[in-house]
Amino acid sequence: MSDLLRIAIVGFGEIAGRQHLPAIAKTSGAALVAVVDPVKTPPGLPHFRDLPELLRDGPEIDAVALCTPPQTRHALAAAALAAGKHVLLEKPPGATLSELTPLIAAAHQAGRTLFATWHSRYAPAVGPARKLIAGRTINKVAVIWKEDVRVWHPGHAWIFEAGGFGVFDPGINALSILTEILPYHVFVKSALLDFPANREMPIAAAIELSDAYGLPIHAEFDFRQAGPPSWDILCETDAGPVTLSKGGRQLRDGNRLVVDATDEEYPALYRRFVALTSDGKSDVDLAPLQLVADSFMLGRRRLVEAFED
Repeated sequence: MSDLLRIAIVGFGEIAGRQHLPAIAKTSGAALVAVVDPVKTPPGLPHFRDLPELLRDGPEIDAVALCTPPQTRHALAAAALAAGKHVLLEKPPGATLSELTPLIAAAHQAGRTLFATWHSRYAPAVGPARKLIAGRTINKVAVIWKEDVRVWHPGHAWIFEAGGFGVFDPGINALSILTEILPYHVFVKSALLDFPANREMPIAAAIELSDAYGLPIHAEFDFRQAGPPSWDILCETDAGPVTLSKGGRQLRDGNRLVVDATDEEYPALYRRFVALTSDGKSDVDLAPLQLVADSFMLGRRRLVEAFED
């Protein structure tokens, strides 16, 4: 293989264009060489309608970044690994937990990297937040993750279809941060899921979580937020409140502003991908997805008014 990691993006939607495309351009040791999408493509790049066409007729590639809806990722990842390609999975890594186990085995057998990405963990304030609370006693945690689905996911009907996660599509970002900054394993105790009468996935959720030491954690996810989004995690500690806000870009220790930085999640994510492929390693942490699955298993379903985009 080339010393340069030659990447094809599969699924050129909003996130691929707004985040993956510029992030790859900023990443030393990586290059975008093709795009797979039934319709969309950026100018100046080879364009293929599906993955088999790329693998058959396209330029030489080393890796694929799968940016399709989660319902289709397993088959695409399996085909890419069988063809000897490294695979980056946008979050959530799949529609189910069980479909990821054979992908992990296939990546190991092929000697290729499988990277289940949690981009919010690479937000600039997440690492400092983990270090800040590491030496403290945490008394309780509140997670407020609310946004307007019409603004942040316009026309994305798949998000309310089976396997599309509904409000857990952004909510899993909060869970990925939560499982990164807290010192102990977190599990779901109960959940209340609001399902619109005309949809298959929830539009809101209230979840109670804890750890082995009884830490109370309350999470609220909502797709019906009016105005600016609320992407906040508040940890009440023995030394005062620690607040992680703006999706992990801002950190406050009490009233003191510790971090207030711009979004560089995806460039950091791709640097990690290049390093993993260079080292011959995979990174597939399923903890955030497990919490989503457990929320559906334990959650009480409540019907709410129909939602129209």
